[in-house]
Amino acid sequence: MRKITKKLTLLFILALLLYSQSSHLNPVFAQELTLSISPPIVEALIKPGKSIVIAYTISNFGDPVLLKADVMPFSAKGNLGEVNIDEEFSGPIRFNLENSNIQLKKPFALSQQEGQQLVLKIRVPEGTPEGDYYYTFFVETDPDNTSDGIPIAQATAQIGSHILISVSRTGAVERQGSIGNFDISPHYQIKLFGKKYYIFESTDIVPVRLLINNVGGNLIKPEGTIKLAGGFNEKREYHLLPENILSQSSRLIHATPSANITRQSRDSLVLKGFFIGKYILDTSVSFGLGTENRSARISFYAFPFKFILALMTAGIIAIVIIKKLRKDETSQETPQLNDDL
Repeated sequence: MRKITKKLTLLFILALLLYSQSSHLNPVFAQELTLSISPPIVEALIKPGKSIVIAYTISNFGDPVLLKADVMPFSAKGNLGEVNIDEEFSGPIRFNLENSNIQLKKPFALSQQEGQQLVLKIRVPEGTPEGDYYYTFFVETDPDNTSDGIPIAQATAQIGSHILISVSRTGAVERQGSIGNFDISPHYQIKLFGKKYYIFESTDIVPVRLLINNVGGNLIKPEGTIKLAGGFNEKREYHLLPENILSQSSRLIHATPSANITRQSRDSLVLKGFFIGKYILDTSVSFGLGTENRSARISFYAFPFKFILALMTAGIIAIVIIKKLRKDETSQETPQLNDDL
């Protein structure tokens, strides 16, 4: 009995100690960090020796936060519209904030549900070579600094706006593009007499890829169409989405209906339906006024293999059933003839 009493006493003391410690702990709440920047992209044509001013709006929909703004150059990465932001600044273009109380690389506070306008001046010095220069104006959290008397979110986040600058003395730009690749991804491929034939099942989707090369000194935004014709006089037309292609880079261009694919899809267009017979895909691409249109063509064939297979299977099953029924009828008639004899 004494041992039980001692154990209960020890448990009671331990419970009191745990309660006293937990009552001194500070509650921890999840931090909410939601930032936005507008405009998300800027395209500018600037002459050497001139400057422009862009007014950005930074909005904070989460907890109070310390931010700092900066500008870094970037280059194209891959052919899906991705970019690679440099870690160090380079290039002749000069940037500074026109705000009286905020500077680049310096922290500033932004309260909850507050917006801040950042006025960025972009200057192109005299003697800057003609061509394109690509930068990202970004705002990121600065958790290493603190604000007196204000609880600051320690989470990290970064948002940015791309700045696409074309430098030209006369205002003219060099737009030169070509079709790098226009093809489809068939399930079956046959090569006869040196020619390839692309084969699909009638119910398959048909992925289409259109890769555009920018071989000029300035960015381009191709316009054009992809047209489908074939089958039982079937015709469809899809318009290319306006997507920037940076100088000396390639990009996969998407086409409507954009709801079928995402901007990160590796297909320009996904065709759906019931296809049968021969189909022809044509694309025509324009790179702006004064440029020559580029075109390409590809064809494919579609057959209802699944339907034919199902029909053949049903036919075989029907033949087997008919033969079995006839055999059963024959076996039933034979005893009856013997009885008559």
